[in-house]
Amino acid sequence: MGKENLQKYLREMYPMPEEKAVELTGDFTAFSFSKGTFLLEENKVNQRTYFLESGFVRSFTHDSEGNEVTTNIYTAPCFVNDFLSFFKRQPAKQNFQALTDCSGWTMTYADEEIYFNQYPEFREFGRILVLHHFDLLQQRTLELIQESAENRYVKLLSEHPEIFQNVSLKIIASYLGITDTSLSRIRKEICQK
Repeated sequence: MGKENLQKYLREMYPMPEEKAVELTGDFTAFSFSKGTFLLEENKVNQRTYFLESGFVRSFTHDSEGNEVTTNIYTAPCFVNDFLSFFKRQPAKQNFQALTDCSGWTMTYADEEIYFNQYPEFREFGRILVLHHFDLLQQRTLELIQESAENRYVKLLSEHPEIFQNVSLKIIASYLGITDTSLSRIRKEICQK
């Protein structure tokens, strides 16, 4: 298994020569996780960044009543990381768990710090990646406030149909900010249209 997908992702986020992308991925190592494995647990400091090449990962926390609330569903290809925990060296406030068998590439915090100091391209890629994730978070926050549950469902279904084939409806409902019952009702109403 080569690092071509990781190198392609770097070059799409921040254009650079192929040789530079190969150099910047030198210390990434392969990983594979079985379904249910935790990549990061709440209250632990994130020690690694993960490039998800295949599979699905969710981040989640618990509400005041102890119920799991899915905060994000990661679909390959993408980086999976609690950026605040990783860069600020503080305990994570949520869990990251494999929803399916997953594989990809990972790098330690120590190696990433070396790359940030040695390679301006890596530093710029990291800046763009953090901004990209911030933009996604802001969009999600605004959608939860401004869009109806049905619109959020339709958007997720149209943009990421693969999620519905690989992730349980309970987790999807939690991600959409609705109950399982509401999700069933929305799906039934859409099918009847």
